Amino acid sequence: MKLNKKTAEFFIPDQTDIETAIKRTTHMSIAAHQDDIEIMAYDGILKCFGKDDKSFFGVVVTNGSGSARDSIYKNYTDEQMIEVRRLEQKKAAYIGEFGALALLDYPSSETKDPKNQELVDELALLIKLANPEVLYTHNLADKHDTHIGVTTKVIKAIRKLPEEFRPKEVYGCEVWRDLDWMLDEEKVVFNVSDHPNLAQALVEVFDSQIIGGKRYDLATTGRRVAHATYSTSHAVDKASALIFAMDLTPLVKDVELNIETYVLDYIERFKQDVAKRIQKMI
Repeated sequence: MKLNKKTAEFFIPDQTDIETAIKRTTHMSIAAHQDDIEIMAYDGILKCFGKDDKSFFGVVVTNGSGSARDSIYKNYTDEQMIEVRRLEQKKAAYIGEFGALALLDYPSSETKDPKNQELVDELALLIKLANPEVLYTHNLADKHDTHIGVTTKVIKAIRKLPEEFRPKEVYGCEVWRDLDWMLDEEKVVFNVSDHPNLAQALVEVFDSQIIGGKRYDLATTGRRVAHATYSTSHAVDKASALIFAMDLTPLVKDVELNIETYVLDYIERFKQDVAKRIQKMI
């Protein structure tokens, strides 16, 4: 297929032809920025790593032009940063043995535009071609507007598809707001304890962000370890790293479900749980 933006591209680490590479997909992630996939969708990468019968397809929507920059990148132009972030993402795809990577190259402003149907249609086509069993994107309680712009468009894109092309499972994952606050019985919990060296390498490869003053490598590992320790108070840890996710599957199975109401209901149930615990003690 031909991507919408002239500067967009596919990258296939094992050099399989694009159509075959996409069609072998079992796990897919659609993320706003370079490095978001490695932070939020490591479960999918891990499930496909070293497997002949599973393949991971990563899609990055924006071009990375607004990235923070310091040190050797301090005086880089937006155009130079786009190229740096593009190369870093390709390195991560190679390290993580992605089956395919798509860099859509949209500016953040277009991603956040609720009227941007062009992106919705492109995502729908990519999802249809890949036909993944599982899809990871950002959670609806994230505090980054571009992330929310991506997630709402992913939901709209899937809703456009016939049921046979919709992923069986869709998860909203953690980047700019974690999901520790959700009720335990409502969290989707991914045990990502295996291959800690791979997990670290996938985030560390984004040098422009880490040396630019954002220690995503330490923060990502720390959050996963903290989740594993604090996930339960009365049991010995059974995992060394966990990722939490919000189940977005109901939103793509029932197209009448209101997206805003769906996430606010999670917050309301959290509010009620806090209130009940306090009321029992006063």
